[in-house]
Amino acid sequence: MEKITDHIKYIGVNDKDLDLFESQYVIPNGISYNSYLIQDEKNVVMDTVDKRKTEEWMKNLEEALAGETVDYLVISHLEPDHSSNIALLCEKYPNMKLIGNNKTFAFLPQFFDIPNLAERKIEVKEGDEISTGTHVLKFYMAPMVHWPEVMVTYEEKNQILFTADGFGKFGALDVEEEWDCEARRYYFNIVGKYGVQVQALLKKAANLNIKMICPLHGPILKENLAYYINKYDIWSKYEPEEDGVLIAYASIYGNTAEAARKLAEILKKKGAKKVVLSDLAREDMAECIEDAFRYDKIVLAASSYNAGVFPPMEQFLKLIKAKNYQNRKIAIIENGTWAPSAAKTMIEIISEMKNITQIQPQVTIKTTANEENIKELEVLAENLLK
Repeated sequence: MEKITDHIKYIGVNDKDLDLFESQYVIPNGISYNSYLIQDEKNVVMDTVDKRKTEEWMKNLEEALAGETVDYLVISHLEPDHSSNIALLCEKYPNMKLIGNNKTFAFLPQFFDIPNLAERKIEVKEGDEISTGTHVLKFYMAPMVHWPEVMVTYEEKNQILFTADGFGKFGALDVEEEWDCEARRYYFNIVGKYGVQVQALLKKAANLNIKMICPLHGPILKENLAYYINKYDIWSKYEPEEDGVLIAYASIYGNTAEAARKLAEILKKKGAKKVVLSDLAREDMAECIEDAFRYDKIVLAASSYNAGVFPPMEQFLKLIKAKNYQNRKIAIIENGTWAPSAAKTMIEIISEMKNITQIQPQVTIKTTANEENIKELEVLAENLLK
């Protein structure tokens, strides 16, 4: 159990047995469900954890309380990986009050039947404060980061911001790995659609003196906070993070993959800073999405299929579109034996995205890349690097 300050303890848990987070994202290094206890004249629990880890979490809580009771439960976010033990806590501590906003209490009955909820709830709105003795908690609404009821809590004494899913990351806390990659993959796949709302939250945070960020997933951030906040600023503005080319390909028999690899080879020879090849049919789609937002240029190479485009490419494009993909340069390579149709389908989806520039030439391969196609790839590489 980590001691954050003399009176604030980490009581969360790691989950290294879950196969898919939210039943869709691979988590090779697991996930943490973070929960915190503020001990004062009034004891406050900051969120519960997933039902998978109820027993371990309750043990942590009771050990930290050392016989004391819980006076308040702050509900930052109602998603089940954080809210699963609300009813259990209400039953165990019958005098405990629930702190949330109007959306929290509108949704809560869909999750649990809490007896006497009207008497137990404390409904807060933007800027409201609650004193627990020597600590003051101030609440800020963060709707759609990434559910409507999300709010963050600022603890004034130690200048800690409890950020719900904001600044979260995949990976258990006992795993040593850099923050950026798994935080980026987490952000764009889970929060990415809501950049405008993240920007609104960052503006509120800019008015606070913050010395520590305590998210609901991933490590507590204590040093160089400007670095993490800057990453969130870039990500939520949909700006490219790095100068690089992602070549995302969807190949049926390998000919389109070969053309993608050839382009990567040409780009590297011409001095490209960063080239990433992604096989959309086989690699983790969430990581491909992460890379699409990370780099400033993307090459889409796909086989034609059923008078459209090979499904892994269609899925990829629809997913990044749903997450507000914008402000990028895109190039297109299509393949088809008799009636190439991939480019037309890809362009139809891309046309619905904001501020996308297509880099020419658009390359059409008939089954296997010929000498003329190689020359086109050479020109394409030059134009991508201009």
